[in-house]
Amino acid sequence: MRNSRIARNVAIATSVAVLALFILLVTAEPRGERGISTPLLGNPAPAVSSPLVGGGNFDLARRKGSWVVLNFFNSTCVPCRIEHPQLVAFEKNQSALNNGVELVTVVNDDSDTAVAAFFEKNGGDWPKVTDPDGAIAVAFGVAKVPETWVIDPSGFVRLRIAGEVTNDFLSAKMTELQRELAAP
Repeated sequence: MRNSRIARNVAIATSVAVLALFILLVTAEPRGERGISTPLLGNPAPAVSSPLVGGGNFDLARRKGSWVVLNFFNSTCVPCRIEHPQLVAFEKNQSALNNGVELVTVVNDDSDTAVAAFFEKNGGDWPKVTDPDGAIAVAFGVAKVPETWVIDPSGFVRLRIAGEVTNDFLSAKMTELQRELAAP
């Protein structure tokens, strides 16, 4: 009798836990195209100085005066592959503007060869920063690629987006942020 009562209580507790998890999953917002909180918002961006795929060096501090979008990427990441044509369109639109945003890819746990081959096949003529020891991703608190960060001309973090972005969404967010910064 005592064992059957214990078994019944365990079954009830398990059912309640499964139901709570189901409710959480059904009501949770999907990842992607939304800004998420980070202690870095409104603060100076972490230092980023690292070699570029194909040679040269990238230093975020030298980009002050420009809006910079950092997109954390891996060539085997399916969401990264899906969003890539959107980033190509975004960069094309921005490069046509006088004060366009600089798009920069930060390579997350991938080889230079694989990244170079991906970009050669799929387009995208913007800097690709290597992060061989993961220090850049750790400094920004990147949880999972793709993840996109917006840095303002003063070097402050303005936006963090977890998941895939579209050209339209990113362009609209950039317009909104640029207006906010220009407002008296």
